[in-house]
Amino acid sequence: MKQIVAALSLLLSLTGPVLALEKQPFTPERFAEIQEKDEVVLVDVYAPWCPTCAKQQEALTAWATANPDRNLHVLVVDYDNDKEWVRHFRAPRQSTLLLYRGKDQFWYSVAETRPEVIAAEINKAFDFERRAP
Repeated sequence: MKQIVAALSLLLSLTGPVLALEKQPFTPERFAEIQEKDEVVLVDVYAPWCPTCAKQQEALTAWATANPDRNLHVLVVDYDNDKEWVRHFRAPRQSTLLLYRGKDQFWYSVAETRPEVIAAEINKAFDFERRAP
């Protein structure tokens, strides 16, 4: 019975909306690569033990599920193990979100969990049109 439950859990995790949001560990190389392409990237300063972070993940997954045609890159900075990058991004605590489009920072938030606010900020970054100089 335990094997059936484990198999079903695995299957649901692979087919559920979580796949709509691809997350990668933060590396400066990957961050620079995304920025050079002028794409939207969310730096997520996250801790697995953080209940606020869990609520943010729900909001991000809901946004990704509702916007399958938009490629939001999410780079995760591990709050407990990536202290250099926690300091670099001036994250006062876990649950800090930083949103960029290319090299422009669009949003900085600490502990925001309201899905409508998170979605609105992500959409602003995608909808921003650069003007020619």
